[in-house]
Amino acid sequence: MAAEPTDPDETRDRDDARGLDDLRDQARRWLDDDPDPATRDELQAVLDGLPASAPELADRFAGPLTFGTAGLRGPLRAGPNGMNLAVVTQAAAGLVAWLAAQDATGPLVIGYDARHGSREFAERTAQVATGAGRAALLLPRPLPTPVLAYAVRQLDAAAGVMVTASHNPPQDNGYKVYLGAQLGGELGAGAQIVPPADTGIEAAIRAVGPLADVPLGPAGQVVGDDLVVSYVDRAAAVVDPTGARRLKVAYTPLHGVGAAVLTAAFARAGFGIPGVVPDQAVPDPDFPTVSFPNPEEPGAIDRLVDLARRTDADLAIANDPDADRCAVAVRDGGAAGAVGVAGVAGPAGAAGPATVAGPAGATGGGGWRMLRGDEVGALLADHLMRRGVQGLYATTIVSSSLLRAMCAARGLPYDETLTGFKWIVRAGGGSAPLVYGYEEALGYCVAPEHVRDKDGITAALTVAELAAGLKAQGRTLTDRLDELAAEFGVHHTDQLSVRVDDLRIIADTMDRVRAATPTTLLGQPVTEARDLLPEADVVILRNEAARVVIRPSGTEPKLKAYLEVVEPVADGDVPAARSRAATALAALRTEIAALV
Repeated sequence: MAAEPTDPDETRDRDDARGLDDLRDQARRWLDDDPDPATRDELQAVLDGLPASAPELADRFAGPLTFGTAGLRGPLRAGPNGMNLAVVTQAAAGLVAWLAAQDATGPLVIGYDARHGSREFAERTAQVATGAGRAALLLPRPLPTPVLAYAVRQLDAAAGVMVTASHNPPQDNGYKVYLGAQLGGELGAGAQIVPPADTGIEAAIRAVGPLADVPLGPAGQVVGDDLVVSYVDRAAAVVDPTGARRLKVAYTPLHGVGAAVLTAAFARAGFGIPGVVPDQAVPDPDFPTVSFPNPEEPGAIDRLVDLARRTDADLAIANDPDADRCAVAVRDGGAAGAVGVAGVAGPAGAAGPATVAGPAGATGGGGWRMLRGDEVGALLADHLMRRGVQGLYATTIVSSSLLRAMCAARGLPYDETLTGFKWIVRAGGGSAPLVYGYEEALGYCVAPEHVRDKDGITAALTVAELAAGLKAQGRTLTDRLDELAAEFGVHHTDQLSVRVDDLRIIADTMDRVRAATPTTLLGQPVTEARDLLPEADVVILRNEAARVVIRPSGTEPKLKAYLEVVEPVADGDVPAARSRAATALAALRTEIAALV
């Protein structure tokens, strides 16, 4: 027997060689089971590049994409740590096996956006379902996520799958699961999954054997356009049919799938057809005119603002690519006083690049600015309250505290949840019927009985209804924001987001925040410091002057810090209060930027 090497370098080389052999074996086993010739060729090219390609191969096999409450989301590439036909086949097989184990009846309804691979992944999901003996219903074309959420209840489905990566970069795709009434219950019918369903589905996915043994049937039944017409009719019914309609709107779907459905809904509701940004109107999976297809990102709505300015629009609206979020831009007369985007360096000693920017609220140029999600959230809630909509109003722990104040003053039930609409639509635990929910990340649910998820189409209609009504009175959305500020104080919010290439940066930063939690904010002692582990990876800091919530993003490689200051309005002087709030928020942003 040969002697074991004693030199440290020799030992390391031997271990590296063994590790590379193990990695090569994993890749070869994956190749043998991969049903897609394109990804087989892709992975073979990586294998052929060894040993130079070892880091890339290791990343592709670092572990499987985890099926959490947001489903699957990752880069389009071969291997278990990516979105590809093999991963989707396994996920679909696990999902239908889990549904069968729960004795769930009804079809699996499947929607998809226009991203690379979406239709193929949707059709494979349908084939796996029918191969297992379950009916599969495929939406007729690339459509918004809210249409899929609506279809789950409308078609009495056991569950729904939406193939989308929402507003992620073009190289990504994803896979979201919704439950029907039988498994979701009254609060979760047509809503995204929550624990323990996610862990149950994940376990079923891991139990799937060789993909060659997964039976495949036909690619399901394509649902007729009458479903989309039904969604549009119900969406249009969200607004008051007797309300004002004189409003000129500029719109962009950001190369996504929202344009046809949104314009149809506006026409059905009696509004004029919005003008659409021409080079962003047609679905394009490469999103060629934006760095990131997310309305929150700097520069994403520049073309929209330009169109609004050139056409003298009253309002500018953007959906994200799957149209479940809604961004709103208004003429900036200075009344609302939004702060601009802040650039902040990445964390000290970070092992990889990081960029930081503030989200909504940045000026888009030409005298327009995008309202923050908290501003739109408060405007929509106030509008529904003025319309006499009674029931539970809900938001999340990272959203502004203004909704809480509004509900307290107006005697309406209120609840606050963890981030994500899977929690918002279950707010209150059934203590009162949910009538409205929002999250600061541009997500709004104005009609939970229609779609039990965020819905950028109905949100856009409701914003337009409010803006048209105010215009008929010679007023604007910013005037209404000033009214709310005068009544409840200026609730000024902002966000810092740190985008990273190495997810270890986020974990290390959260560890550092927990190890050295600030004891002051804006020079005043912290009166509340809450760590929500193990329920959620969230740290909350609060005092009389400010509130800070720090958490990793659930959908993107980002660390987010949510900031809020509340400034009372003295003698009705809203501009002075906004100025004081902006100064305080800038100071708070500087403090937190140094922390993260």
